[in-house]
Amino acid sequence: MTQSLPRNRNYRILWSGMFLSEMAGEIAYIAFPLLVLAHGGSAAAVSGVAAVLAGARTLASLPAGALADRVDRKRVMVATQAVRTVAMLSVAVAVLLGDCPLWLILLVAVVEGAAAGIFVPAENAALPQVVPESMLPQALARNAARPFAALLIGPALAGLLFGLHEVLPFTLNTSALAVSFVALAALHLPRRADVPTAGTKSAAAAAPGRGGFGPLLRMRLIRATMAWIIGVNLAFHTLVVLVLIVSGEDNVAPGQMGLMMTCFGAGGLVGALIADRLHAAALSPGALVIGSTWTFAAVAFSMAYASRGVPLGILLGVAAMAMPVANTTVITCQLSAVPDELRGRLSGLVGLGSELAATVGPVTAGVLFTSTGDGALSILGSAALLVVVAVGSTLSPTLRRLAPVRSVDRATADALPTTDIGG
Repeated sequence: MTQSLPRNRNYRILWSGMFLSEMAGEIAYIAFPLLVLAHGGSAAAVSGVAAVLAGARTLASLPAGALADRVDRKRVMVATQAVRTVAMLSVAVAVLLGDCPLWLILLVAVVEGAAAGIFVPAENAALPQVVPESMLPQALARNAARPFAALLIGPALAGLLFGLHEVLPFTLNTSALAVSFVALAALHLPRRADVPTAGTKSAAAAAPGRGGFGPLLRMRLIRATMAWIIGVNLAFHTLVVLVLIVSGEDNVAPGQMGLMMTCFGAGGLVGALIADRLHAAALSPGALVIGSTWTFAAVAFSMAYASRGVPLGILLGVAAMAMPVANTTVITCQLSAVPDELRGRLSGLVGLGSELAATVGPVTAGVLFTSTGDGALSILGSAALLVVVAVGSTLSPTLRRLAPVRSVDRATADALPTTDIGG
């Protein structure tokens, strides 16, 4: 009998460990700039710390994916959390002693970003090991709530605790990572299937140092969904940054801007809650992805003409609701189509695409606002990007026919030429 997710001990541990990891990341993202500014650091120093955090995570994505396919995933997760705990503890101790130089912050930012980048592919690839295939959409929907919950809790705690004492957010960060380490140490991952016999196509893909990311990129389903992921993430990050820029130009009060981001996080949480119900309603995966993308584009267009402040934030929250629905659908189909020995690399590839889109998005926002000189026009520009993605998704036969690949279907697909998989 299949265990429900609340009764699945290993899923609870995996979910909790990743939530604490994401919350620690959100705390660090706010606490590091606050610490630099509190000690007279320049805007360039603040930007440098943020860039190092994001850059280290991005650079780690692909090698981390390959690592998650070649070694024990639990060991990867436990080791990275241990490294992150020690690194953040060093900052907490330095702050407590009254001497935390910029070089130490940058060094720890590199370690934090890289270790977090290594942790994520191992955690993502481990999920199908602890959750039956039939419950994967439900598990992914619950997982989609984690980053939004971390976004709601982490930055608020970081700001509040920093105001009380500089060391407190770093103490909380270290504690969260330490608890995550202890929890993951108690995780039991079922033994992974043996690597296929030498000479088979799957064995070549799985063997260390062979295959690489080629087998994934030759799958039409992976290529189509990766293009969708990059396009939607680019437009989404462009839109969020434009909302902040436009609000600042229109002198929206800081409190209202905070409420806008709260709406964003709350919308994502609601979207994660309804994603599971939509999957249970047996709606076509292709219809969910394409419909969510068009919904996102329509909401983005309406944001160009919305009143600044909370009304704009509410629309941002509605846009955020569409993302978990589409994301859980896409990831379910990707995981079901890819064998276990390639799932770490899949996560690394998806992570790289998402991180690059998150990096290019703010730059795109700046270009749109600078070139138009008008808030409404710049938001319409980001909406136009979403329309391009929505049209491309609608015209894509692979996305229209998107559906999870069952075990028997995957076995049949493995017998076909690689270029035909996921077509």
